[in-house]
Amino acid sequence: MRVLQYFPTIEDPSTRRALFEVLQRILMGTDVVKHVNKNNASHAVLFEALALVMHLDAEKEMMSQCVALLGKFIAVREPNIRYLGLENMTRMFMVTDVQDIIRRHQAQIITSLKDPDISIRRRALDLLYGMCDVSNAKDIVEELLQYLSSADFAMREELSLKAAILAEKFAPDLSWQLKATCLPSSNPYKRLLTWYVDVILQLIDKAGDFVSDDIWFRVVQFVTNNEDLQPYAAVKVREYIDKPAIHETMVKVSAYILGEYSHLLARRPGCSPKEIFSIIHEKLPTVSTSTIPILLSTYAKILMHTQPSDPELQNQIWTIFHKYESCIDAEIQQRAVEYFALSRKGAALMDIMAEMPKFSERQSALIKKAEDTEADTAEQSATKLRAQQQNSNALVVTDQRPTNGTPPVSQLGLVKVPSMSNVDHSSGDQGATQANGILTVVDPQPPEPSADLLGDLLSPLAIEGPPGATAQADYNLAPGAEGVSNAEEALAIAPVGEQTNAVQPIGDIAERFNALCLKDSGVLYEDPYIQIGIKAEWRAHHGRLVLFLGNKNTAPLVSVQALILSPSHLKMELSLVPETIPPRAQVQCPLEVINLRPSRDAAVLDFSYKFGTHMVDVKLRLPAVLNKFFQAITVSAEEFFPQWRSLSGPPLKLQEVVRGVRPISLMEMANLFNSFRLIVCPGLDPNANNLVASTTFYSESTRAMLCLIRVETDPADRTQLRMTLASGDPTLTYEFKEFVKEQLVSIPTISGAPSPAPPQTQPTIAPTSLSDPGAMLAGLLH
Repeated sequence: MRVLQYFPTIEDPSTRRALFEVLQRILMGTDVVKHVNKNNASHAVLFEALALVMHLDAEKEMMSQCVALLGKFIAVREPNIRYLGLENMTRMFMVTDVQDIIRRHQAQIITSLKDPDISIRRRALDLLYGMCDVSNAKDIVEELLQYLSSADFAMREELSLKAAILAEKFAPDLSWQLKATCLPSSNPYKRLLTWYVDVILQLIDKAGDFVSDDIWFRVVQFVTNNEDLQPYAAVKVREYIDKPAIHETMVKVSAYILGEYSHLLARRPGCSPKEIFSIIHEKLPTVSTSTIPILLSTYAKILMHTQPSDPELQNQIWTIFHKYESCIDAEIQQRAVEYFALSRKGAALMDIMAEMPKFSERQSALIKKAEDTEADTAEQSATKLRAQQQNSNALVVTDQRPTNGTPPVSQLGLVKVPSMSNVDHSSGDQGATQANGILTVVDPQPPEPSADLLGDLLSPLAIEGPPGATAQADYNLAPGAEGVSNAEEALAIAPVGEQTNAVQPIGDIAERFNALCLKDSGVLYEDPYIQIGIKAEWRAHHGRLVLFLGNKNTAPLVSVQALILSPSHLKMELSLVPETIPPRAQVQCPLEVINLRPSRDAAVLDFSYKFGTHMVDVKLRLPAVLNKFFQAITVSAEEFFPQWRSLSGPPLKLQEVVRGVRPISLMEMANLFNSFRLIVCPGLDPNANNLVASTTFYSESTRAMLCLIRVETDPADRTQLRMTLASGDPTLTYEFKEFVKEQLVSIPTISGAPSPAPPQTQPTIAPTSLSDPGAMLAGLLH
């Protein structure tokens, strides 16, 4: 079974069926017995069978059986089996289809945090961290905070870091989920933001020695950038700093926040400038020289906010500044001298020492630190789910210009995302695709070696997709380019030229791309020499993909080049990849994605390498597509209908009768929508043949935007339907409509034909006095 994991995924149905029958017998026929040696041997076979099931991408039913089996193992008395159960459940969590099933075992995993064996506690912590999402973030973080008080000192630093990351990672998602309804929800929104502040302050209070500066820096940035939080944060740190003994990190964060925002509490009892100064100054003798500069800044800020001036307070603070003017520490001395001089300027001090401006939006140094240090220490094996995971630094996109003489994106033609069914959809202005889904571009000259190569990190992963053709030196136009006025236009509409590659891809690339549009990890391309796989994480309008480049052979791959051809609506930057991939090695190449605005255009990975005499060059579509920036959100009738009515007609609400629909049942359509990150809202439409769904779309231009859809079907004719879609952005509504239509309809390919005009929309008539939910929803009467 271990050897089978080194081979590509088996495609032959009869072979797969026979293999799964064997694996099924192993999974169902292994029990815990008293004989230790027999137990060890049988479970060694069992866990290798589990790894093979994951490698083969088994059906959801078998995956569910594996999870159920692991759920039993994490509850047995034998510690070795509990450990292996948690370890394999962590790997199994990478399979999207079973994540919700694994979350059902959350209570038992939390119980494992109290296990006497520290290795089991660490595995439980890793699994809880990995399985955290918007639905359970608050519960898991609160459990970690509760566990922090009794955790071993050896685990507290890791525990504190993970709790801080989860709080920061999901507080914006939780709050945006409320704001996305566009309804008055300021109170719960603010409550979720204050939750983040509470979590970090509790961390500092309970485990100050293990809380790095990155954590308190980040909470300061968070508070500074959210005006609604500033009074609340000031009240909370005022409560903490009033305690007789607090950690020095709490002194730092409390002094900073009170210096900036204590004036917002001036009317509260015990919060006058003099009282705030007094409780902060009490901590001065207990802190180190690294904290004194922060306290001096706080004193200057308090003095600035004291209007009208308080002579007694002013003299006290001046005395402190004067005392430290001769301090041996240069930083303290400089601040004391400058603050003393500035504080004597009177009213002008307000302009000189104004509040700190908002910090620019950038990736959290805290999350970046976690990505740099996070690694899976499990035994390395062939399967991708047992890979060593080392994430490299996140990259900030500053420039999208192509390098190394590669043609600009406009010459390649942007690829519309096709239907994720087995039917290929394309229009005349799109780059032509081969039957296997590869995009190739005819270049007048062979490309020169790229200087912008992808970074490296190790991890074995099973991956798939096809090789493209090496571009010919001769300029041969592809079929369908006849009549085009110039070579550039021909390149855009028909980029398939004669192929000189002797290397053929394994598997169907279009199917692999379509599958990755619905899940976040899997195979993008595979040939006899290399596998390219993807693992992705999406958060609001940000995405982080990792490309896994695996050399399958005993000889190195050389002249490796990779370039991202990004459409205008995406900011993308790929790290460097080495020019050579060693034998039997795999490198990870992080790819950062920012969605600027709604569009169905797909980015292209231009990848090439050389193996012996074979030069392989492929153009592969990347699954950074429209639905990746959706986040499902359930909307109640009280929230839905006001929104639906407020979007009264085009261009914010579009309606179209769609014909040629693939005949599927309403349940299948609901499942299809769920795979696109749309959530079906039952009970909103009284007609059982209709379907209503909602989601939230994220982009840099629109931020969180609620999207609504109603589909009306005819039970007598499943090949046609009427759909009505609405959002607060005209472009988003149109792109959303076309995206959904592409998934439901089989559109024949017309080579070289011009792009069809956008379909005419039917205006809706706003109801005047309709109380029936169906009428309210439709917005029209016939």
